[in-house]
Amino acid sequence: MTKIFNDPSEFAEEALAGFCDVHSDLVRQVPGGAVRRYRPARPKVAVLTGGGSGHYPAFAGLIGTGFADGAVVGNIFTSPSAQQAYSVAKAAESGAGVVFTYGNYAGDVMNFGMASERLAAEGIAVENVLVTDDIASAPPSESAKRRGIAGDFTVFKVMGAAAERGDNLAEVVRLGRKANDLTRTIGSAFAGCTFPGADAPLFTLPEGQMGLGLGIHGEPGLHDTDLPSARELGQELVGRVLSETPAGTGKRIAVILNGLGATKHEELFVLWGTVAPLLRAAGYTLVMPEVGELVTSLDMAGVSLTITWLDEELEQLWTAPAETPAYRRGAVSAQTGTSAGEEASDGGTEAAAFVATDASRKYAAACVAAIAAAQASLHDAEERLGRMDAIAGDGDHGRGMVRGVDAAAEAAADAHGQGAGAGDVLAAAGDAWADKAGGTSGVLWGAGLRAFGEAVGNSAAPAAGILAAGVTAFADRIVQLGKAEIGDKTMVDALLPFASSFSRAVAAGTGPDRAWQDAAREAASAAEATADLLPLKGRARPLAEKSLGTADPGATSLAMVFAVMGPHFTTSTAGAAPAGAK
Repeated sequence: MTKIFNDPSEFAEEALAGFCDVHSDLVRQVPGGAVRRYRPARPKVAVLTGGGSGHYPAFAGLIGTGFADGAVVGNIFTSPSAQQAYSVAKAAESGAGVVFTYGNYAGDVMNFGMASERLAAEGIAVENVLVTDDIASAPPSESAKRRGIAGDFTVFKVMGAAAERGDNLAEVVRLGRKANDLTRTIGSAFAGCTFPGADAPLFTLPEGQMGLGLGIHGEPGLHDTDLPSARELGQELVGRVLSETPAGTGKRIAVILNGLGATKHEELFVLWGTVAPLLRAAGYTLVMPEVGELVTSLDMAGVSLTITWLDEELEQLWTAPAETPAYRRGAVSAQTGTSAGEEASDGGTEAAAFVATDASRKYAAACVAAIAAAQASLHDAEERLGRMDAIAGDGDHGRGMVRGVDAAAEAAADAHGQGAGAGDVLAAAGDAWADKAGGTSGVLWGAGLRAFGEAVGNSAAPAAGILAAGVTAFADRIVQLGKAEIGDKTMVDALLPFASSFSRAVAAGTGPDRAWQDAAREAASAAEATADLLPLKGRARPLAEKSLGTADPGATSLAMVFAVMGPHFTTSTAGAAPAGAK
């Protein structure tokens, strides 16, 4: 999978296009992902799965009768943007509402949540169901913080079957959450996966070792142990999952033994030879078990065991027929929908007619230059940021930042060329950043830049006080969305010291250029100091101990970007008239 590519940055888009062409009888590509080829004959709840690429057959491979109505597809291991989610929902919605269902990752929660707000404002009924099956990622007392891994498949299947038989939105959501509450997964990694174009895997393990408690975004296990025999591994996985048996459950279970991408089916069958007898010896009846690759992680070598405790209503949905490009069960009824043709969703936006003063348009040029400077800096640092992120995360931070800033630079230049003022240029850059970068950092940078632009406005080149207000708005929006605080080991650890220092210095009468330089140095020092912190937010949290000694990549990239943007943002503010002055 990682050997065949053209431009690595276009890998996910090209893979999606190829998938949709191969399976054009079942799916069609739309902006942001893919949906079923045929619309339902009558309104039905649209079940929309989603997340980053690299997990095939999750997520697009599960589009079809009895399963998903569409999939929102982000870049590799990166959450799709709010715009992508909105666009796919508009293409799939048929009058009975939509439900987004996805693993519990901060970027997905933010982006699908923002798309949901937009859909709801248009009168479309919308819900979200998060999957939290990974028992290694948080203790039972904090189960809401757990991430979603291979349990995605069971929850998606239950919801898809419920929607297919005509259940309303509230019932589909209830059943999905019930399935999630009764699903547990534990996984083990043997070797890391490698991004297209990368020259090394995201992580390595010493010879004869495995990592227990893997993630599906290339994260290593939470604990390295000696590589056991298949029998010993089966005992370990079964014991850990059964130790979290939900209260009041029966003895009928759905079981998934899942390969992560490089583990061969024959190996899984050997492991099944231990797993199945242990479960049966514990008194369980295994209902239509699945052994194979269902939720992968590029070419990661690893395996996970998922158990869902079934009752009568969940078993009916688990065993219901389905037909998708990657998964078939039973015989589905004949297709009774109507062809969707090549119609596109209306997820785009019409070009705006920009209104701005000449002074603001002149300052907009400085904003374009500031983003271009950030672009050059991030391209230079992409590999380093990725390595930092791979210590305890999924290694995508460098690539995500580059994708975001590239899109932002293009959008800013386009808006400026159409006569936009500074506020609209920054807002356009923010929207493009969020749309193309995806992930947590993508949505935060996008929302922050838009808030910055709204504070700066289009009426004048901002005075120092207005520029400080813009920085504060940037910071406030990111804190509001991300819910992070200083000490959580996130970008906020560098951002808040910068915003506080800059605003304080400007209020004291320091020139904006000097105030920005001093604030940038403070941000850089704060970013370096995050090496001594344990992460309390985001994907790095389950691997907190591994990140000690490494600075947070989000804080590092923010300090780097703000340092190079400063000369452009502040030069044109010196001596500028207050906003609104002629």
